[in-house]
Amino acid sequence: MSNHNEHEKKGNARKEMTRRQFLAYTLGGTTAFMAGGVAIPMIRFAVNPLLEKKEKGSFIKVIEETKITNEPQEFSFQRHQVDGWYESDAKLSAYISKSEDGKIFALSPICQHLGCTIGWNNDKNFPNEYHCPCHGAHYTKDGKNLAVAPRPLKEYQMKIENGFIYLGDLMDNTRVK
Repeated sequence: MSNHNEHEKKGNARKEMTRRQFLAYTLGGTTAFMAGGVAIPMIRFAVNPLLEKKEKGSFIKVIEETKITNEPQEFSFQRHQVDGWYESDAKLSAYISKSEDGKIFALSPICQHLGCTIGWNNDKNFPNEYHCPCHGAHYTKDGKNLAVAPRPLKEYQMKIENGFIYLGDLMDNTRVK
């Protein structure tokens, strides 16, 4: 019976926490709490722009419909944009014209080769074409790539309301195949 009592005493023996262990746990927990208090706002600050929804489908009033001709004309407009925490008003432009069937369309003036700005009828060797002065890319009136550039010019989403032309986001050119 004495054997049984000794075993019971050893099995039920509770380990007491020492002061050193108590201080280590307390300081460790406090440090973790304080580090979390500093780290969580920094992580939230860095990740927040990725979680915000982008504004899509906003249209900007550019020009009256009656001022559009068959000859492409360059029109400038401003778009408010938010890039992370930086807000700015970007100055953009578009070449707007009518097609042979009378439909109005707007093309981006950014060359699809290396991003230079193109011009309409700015090279005598390529009449009635868009031409890029940087590397010689040129495009038809509809934005079809003829040389150097791998893709046609981008097209703006467009709507006409109350006699005004509104431009939206850029998209792939729907006028050329």
